[in-house]
Amino acid sequence: MSERLKICHLSKYYPPDFGGIESHVRTLALGQLKSGLIVKVLCINSFPKHKKFTPSSKTIHEVDDGIHVVRLRKILTFARFDLCPSLVKHLYYLAQEEYDIIHLHTPNPTMLIAWLIFDVMSKILRFKKPKLVVTHHSDVVKQKVLKQVLRPFEYLVYRDANCILLTSPNYFDGSKFLKLFKSKICILPLGIDLSPYLNPSGLAIAFARDLEHKFAQPRWLCVSRFVYYKAIHIAIEALQYTPGVLMIVGVGPLDSELKAYAEAIGVNKRIEWMGRLEMDELVGAYHAATAFWFPSNVRSEAFGLVQVEAMASQCPVINTEIAGSGVPWVSRNEREGFTVPINDAKAFSDAANRVLRDEAFRKRLSIAAQSRAKAEFSDQTMVSRCSTFYYKVLNLREPEKKLVGLTTHQNL
Repeated sequence: MSERLKICHLSKYYPPDFGGIESHVRTLALGQLKSGLIVKVLCINSFPKHKKFTPSSKTIHEVDDGIHVVRLRKILTFARFDLCPSLVKHLYYLAQEEYDIIHLHTPNPTMLIAWLIFDVMSKILRFKKPKLVVTHHSDVVKQKVLKQVLRPFEYLVYRDANCILLTSPNYFDGSKFLKLFKSKICILPLGIDLSPYLNPSGLAIAFARDLEHKFAQPRWLCVSRFVYYKAIHIAIEALQYTPGVLMIVGVGPLDSELKAYAEAIGVNKRIEWMGRLEMDELVGAYHAATAFWFPSNVRSEAFGLVQVEAMASQCPVINTEIAGSGVPWVSRNEREGFTVPINDAKAFSDAANRVLRDEAFRKRLSIAAQSRAKAEFSDQTMVSRCSTFYYKVLNLREPEKKLVGLTTHQNL
């Protein structure tokens, strides 16, 4: 093993592909590179976006800010499974190059199956595999058939894993499957670069001022893809019982349906549909908002990283009590914000109205929210904790940390 740990992340996709796991993998990989690790990412080449059963472009090697990214050619996509014939070969290369850790991010059917083939290959050819660390980002919730088909493969891979990382302790509590691997479970909360939210740029401040000039208080904010489990319709319904304007940032397949619903219940004139925003504009929106609304209602929402963005911006969060999800753990009820029952627009509006009535309480929530974001959810903290788990898996003594004041989440 080299003096510098060699890590390869297996991610279904990678930016500029859009998604929470994709963004997390890039943030973690960049932080690890800056901390001195050698980092590679294997992902599926989804560019251009071809139709099913149509071959994609060839395998591409790129460098993203020092990270070696390999986008693997796929020959077809079916039921969320991408067939990439060269994937197992690339895993073999990692073993020959003496990578220390392969870090798999799930759900990820393609790479689960590839790991099992690679495992059989290692036994036949008698070579040493890298250690396997899995981050379980979310269960498969809505796709019942896919869940049943995938579960045996998940079980075999998780049994082989040296460490299974969850983004919150709540997610373990809500999963019978994960309880099978309790001795391997560690908690690694997601983290982001907090600096744009803690120290907004001049452009962000100007955008916030524009919003404050355009809309009187209260200014409620949602940042979301328009998909079923984000439950934006609950926020729209809650606006019936709450004064002010609702600023909605995002796009998605339910766009027309949500706008039609807002018009049907008579609140469309109090909604600002903002679409996609640039980073400075998004930061400005958080800083202009009275509170952040997060009405997701299904366990597919495992963490809710946008809550951290709001918290770092001193914007208190109103979220939902999704059973077995980390959402109410990120921003805690009456500590950094409010947590209300799922699918309850009236409870949502009651929490918003309480924020509006009690400015001193709102200020306390705002300060506490930012403090929690800085203590628990920075990218540096995440990278430091993850390295601790790597060294534990490798049974090596961890070098003295360059970062101070960081805590480590131990096993459950």
